[in-house]
Amino acid sequence: MPSVVGLLEQHELAARRRVDALREEADRIQAELAMAEQEWSEWTIARARVGAVLSAPGSDSAGVVATDVPEGVVTGAEVQASAPLVVKARSQVPMWREGLAGTALSVDYQRILVAIEDRVRLGQGPLTCQEMAAAFGMDVVPAKVEGLRSKAKRLVARGWLAEPAPGRFTLARSVNGPGGGS
Repeated sequence: MPSVVGLLEQHELAARRRVDALREEADRIQAELAMAEQEWSEWTIARARVGAVLSAPGSDSAGVVATDVPEGVVTGAEVQASAPLVVKARSQVPMWREGLAGTALSVDYQRILVAIEDRVRLGQGPLTCQEMAAAFGMDVVPAKVEGLRSKAKRLVARGWLAEPAPGRFTLARSVNGPGGGS
């Protein structure tokens, strides 16, 4: 018969796994939402500017600037004015798609991609997080290794990396590396 403490640990582990899965899903959705909002903003601004150019009869289109920005669209001036107040909670890892370059990732994630790309180029096979930590000049201690593992798993979830065996990471089949993206 299992002990009460053992049962509690099992339930705690299951709850922690669910929280981790939900956090990853929330991160994915948040990244996708940010990309969709950016695209929407760009299209709205483009439409407003084209409308301003077309509505200026007989004038040079180079001097026309749209002054009416549709409601809900954040302009560059507003972003600059609010910049000191904006705090980015964590790095966004966009879902990989055809044509998206590795430069869309933060420096930490790009560094992981470069290390794995070098490994693939040299024909050395998948890379472990311990090997990454050593390659980056980090202490190979659990805290550092788990941080890298978390980032690598996030890259796997977003389609940038593949994990052919547990704890061993390589580029996803469709990803050529941090510079190319396709």
